[in-house]
Amino acid sequence: MDAGCIFCRIANGEIPARIVHEEDDLVAFHDSDPKAPTHILIIPRRHIVSVGALADEDEAVAGRLLLAARDIAKKENIAQSGFRVVTNTGDDAGQSVAHLHVHVLGGRGMKWPPG
Repeated sequence: MDAGCIFCRIANGEIPARIVHEEDDLVAFHDSDPKAPTHILIIPRRHIVSVGALADEDEAVAGRLLLAARDIAKKENIAQSGFRVVTNTGDDAGQSVAHLHVHVLGGRGMKWPPG
């Protein structure tokens, strides 16, 4: 855990969030600045900076993030209509919090390219 990381503090229960899904190694919650009617973030409980910082030993948690995205899309009733799963890595990609997180967005049509 990184004591200065807002996502570590959410995962640790120090900062309140609208939690929608929890597992031993990850937690998911509503984004505080949603970009779609459904916008949920999924984070590993352990501090990992980004996809670029994943180690080979993180294979299980990386896979769990995607499976959780699938499960959350079903639970939020956006699986049938379609949903987007996004992770940003680094400043040029728009990563605003230096803690690996996956966005699950849905509930409206999406455009491509995203921006």
